[in-house]
Amino acid sequence: MTQSIHNRNKERIGVFRRALYDIEADKLRGQLRGIFAPDCLVQLANPLETLDGVDGLYEEGYAPLLAAVPDLERRDFIVMAGASQGGNWVGCCGHYMGVFERAWLDIPPTRHLLAMRYHEFFRLEDGSVVEMQALWDIPQVMMAAGAWPLSPSLAPEWVVPGPATADGIITSPYDEARSRASLDLVTAMLRALKRNRISVEAMELDRYWHAQMMWYGPGGLGSMRRVSGFRNWHQIPFLKAMPDRGVFMGKGIFFGDGDYVGFTAWPGMRMTISGDGWLGIAPSNQEITMRSLDFWRCENGLIRENWVLVDLLHVYEQIGVDVFERMRELTIARHGRMRV
Repeated sequence: MTQSIHNRNKERIGVFRRALYDIEADKLRGQLRGIFAPDCLVQLANPLETLDGVDGLYEEGYAPLLAAVPDLERRDFIVMAGASQGGNWVGCCGHYMGVFERAWLDIPPTRHLLAMRYHEFFRLEDGSVVEMQALWDIPQVMMAAGAWPLSPSLAPEWVVPGPATADGIITSPYDEARSRASLDLVTAMLRALKRNRISVEAMELDRYWHAQMMWYGPGGLGSMRRVSGFRNWHQIPFLKAMPDRGVFMGKGIFFGDGDYVGFTAWPGMRMTISGDGWLGIAPSNQEITMRSLDFWRCENGLIRENWVLVDLLHVYEQIGVDVFERMRELTIARHGRMRV
């Protein structure tokens, strides 16, 4: 059987994954150059933002993180692939782990084990990565360091687990029909979510979501179980604050692989903060965009798990809140920079 382009691309990203599992710091730049096109488009979470190709990914992304976490280790629990918008993509979800020994982005070190979730999407052409869109859960690191300076999460924060079925790293031959069924289910659910202007009941969430669903949100939002948890601690505050949300912008990338669906866009939504209640942000009628990179797992015709990362630091930057400056003020004594 001829191997599909999606399986070949997953194998190619496997070289990248292995380089970040047993990291040799003096070899990493060269390993990245062997996988990424020199002028690839690299977009990471705020404050890293758009980097200067593969060398920028090393110099501004991985090198400072390795300086802070010298025993850094990558652990994927979802690796999937598919086609969207005329391109072939691979999506990865997991945690960067290691001992947080030195400050990173001015976040004070804990000298304890750290886990930072990532959602990373790669577009490949002829075996090379030509585009990367990725969110690293930097607020999760701040929380682990006791340095999150803004509103507490409405739901519990924890180290988010991988799929209950332990089958997220997909190596089997690409199943077009199964992948399409998963994609159709998720896109139908998202269309239903846009019915909020009619009523919450019109969304028919129970039609799409498993009774024991899990929604794994980013640091700052937390994780929820069952539709009732999702509604109470995310959906209702979110819609009260931004009732006009829901329009995907630009080139939204959706693709399925077996029971899994991935989504990325830069950004994915545009909305106006016109009501109170979300993250304690004042309803200033300010328009913002939002980066949300998602993975869903389907089971017996329903969505059972959803991993979500939102670039909350970018949201705060758009409304004029410097999260890092407030964090520095909160932790000034720990950095030995007390003013007299």
